[in-house]
Amino acid sequence: MDFGAVLRETRGGRELPPPPAFTEPAADLAERARRALYEVADPEFPISIVDLGLVRGVEGDEKAGSVTVHLTFTATACPCMDFIEWDVRQRLLEMDGIRKVEIVTGWDPPWTTAAISARGRRLLRSVGVVT
Repeated sequence: MDFGAVLRETRGGRELPPPPAFTEPAADLAERARRALYEVADPEFPISIVDLGLVRGVEGDEKAGSVTVHLTFTATACPCMDFIEWDVRQRLLEMDGIRKVEIVTGWDPPWTTAAISARGRRLLRSVGVVT
């Protein structure tokens, strides 16, 4: 399936808020990758997958040019898993120095609304979603 074509047709001009303003440069490849994931939108809510609490961790190997992203989802039957994974890969492979992206999905502990960042809660409230 060409997820890119589907996403281009379904986004409907929805814009993500800008990522947080970081005062220090990223220390390593893993941190640069994590920051880039603020540009990956959750398909159902207008916030990033980082702010929604779906990103559990990021590991990077500068020499190999590889990144491993540990993700969870809001439900084991989440219909958007493939879309999110595709977006994560596409965004990270756009970055200099990244040639390989591995995604590891974990379910323990289960995702809850407690995983939403304070910034994510503010953004959701601003569009009428109560958390």
